[in-house]
Amino acid sequence: MKTTANQDLATQGDERSPVQVLTADTFVYLGLAFLIWGTWRISQLGLFTPGDDAGYWMGVSGSAMMLLLLLYPLRKHLRLARDWGNIKGWFWMHVVLGVLGPLTILLHSNFQTASLNAAVALYSMLLVAGSGVAGRFIFQRVNRGLQGEQTSLQDLMRRAGMDRDDARSRLAFAPAVEQRLRDFERTQLVPRQGLLHVARAVVWVPLLQLMTYRLCVSELDVLMTQMAVSQKWSRQDLQRRRKGARKMVGRYLESVVRVAQFSSYSFLLSLWHVAHIPFVYVLVLTVLVHVYAVHVY
Repeated sequence: MKTTANQDLATQGDERSPVQVLTADTFVYLGLAFLIWGTWRISQLGLFTPGDDAGYWMGVSGSAMMLLLLLYPLRKHLRLARDWGNIKGWFWMHVVLGVLGPLTILLHSNFQTASLNAAVALYSMLLVAGSGVAGRFIFQRVNRGLQGEQTSLQDLMRRAGMDRDDARSRLAFAPAVEQRLRDFERTQLVPRQGLLHVARAVVWVPLLQLMTYRLCVSELDVLMTQMAVSQKWSRQDLQRRRKGARKMVGRYLESVVRVAQFSSYSFLLSLWHVAHIPFVYVLVLTVLVHVYAVHVY
């Protein structure tokens, strides 16, 4: 039975650990940080100023891109615009312009502000851009819906044999690990309400997830090393089964956390929608004032 369980674990190679899940998001934000750093480095070369021709047209281009961002919500909400192409294409245009527009404006300004209206326009743009990044982070955690997250968790439990109606678990050889996972599921899926719960779900639960993952992996490594000796596994067999066990545990914890966090991130997404739209209106107003001031004065 133990050998069969570990052979099953070795087939779990398509699952992702919490570290891998976090890494996927991390690469996105590191990429944005790299683009900002690269833009700053170019601005320090002294190739242009905000007032010369190159700097002026960068400002015009960046402002145009920021204004074109408004086409995406129009495409979503205006009835007459619903036949204007695929919504996914519009979304990616929104994302690309939301990255290139602020970077072009930062390049135009050389990361400096020489007047009050320029400062207000720049900080309004940064507020909208930062709000967009935050919205992307929140939306990633609610885009499948609660039913989708619960289905994913139930499917994982069934495949791992950890469903309450299943007689055999792939972690039967590691009862302490199995119990730790069940305890994590039971405590984190308790319904909670209030702002304190939102903070707990967003900040504290991922830390508990990572700590639980580390403990489970440590215990599994010890057990599987002992089993490798007693059952004469090759090094490759041990590495494959260890990798499968880690990924199954990681994906299981990730699914539990996504279900536990869903209501909190849904609440944050509703708040984001309320705040983001006024930020965009403020940006449009400040850009128009800045453009007027540049051409009049």
